[in-house]
Amino acid sequence: MAASALTVIAGSALMALSSKVAIPFYPVPLTMTTFVAIRLGLALGARLGTAAVALFLIQGALGLPVFAGTPEKGLGLAYMMGPTGGYLIGYALAAFAAGFLAERGMDRTPGRAFIAALVAGALIYVPGLLWLGALFGWDQPILAWGLTPFLPGDLAKAALAALVFPAAWAMIGRKGGL
Repeated sequence: MAASALTVIAGSALMALSSKVAIPFYPVPLTMTTFVAIRLGLALGARLGTAAVALFLIQGALGLPVFAGTPEKGLGLAYMMGPTGGYLIGYALAAFAAGFLAERGMDRTPGRAFIAALVAGALIYVPGLLWLGALFGWDQPILAWGLTPFLPGDLAKAALAALVFPAAWAMIGRKGGL
């Protein structure tokens, strides 16, 4: 129990750190947060991976400066209600999906890990795009704002996961998920 709690806390801290290493980009900075959310699911399984992301989201909602672009004193729910709010919820969906797939062996070979990462990554976009549409109106270029600029980076992150995870599991003798 204590080990699981520490794992979730460490995963949440990794999410926060990954959001602070940002490359300036429009409309939002590019971070490794999506990569970390998916990788937490692949590494920890559905339950613990999702719990780590949920703790990250709770910390942000409480005003801790864990999200990309937030000042030292975070903005809490106000930030979550902005344009990135749907994507933040998508992180939890992605961690769950990646963990679910990992628990069924989808992270054991490069091809399967790539598919698992793509599926999980796509789930980030579902609430993200729905929220953008609801926030700004469906007559706006929602896909141009919230999807197409990020696809090349997400494909690269999925490819990186496909190379890293099966090799890591082979080195440590794990079969994926906890």
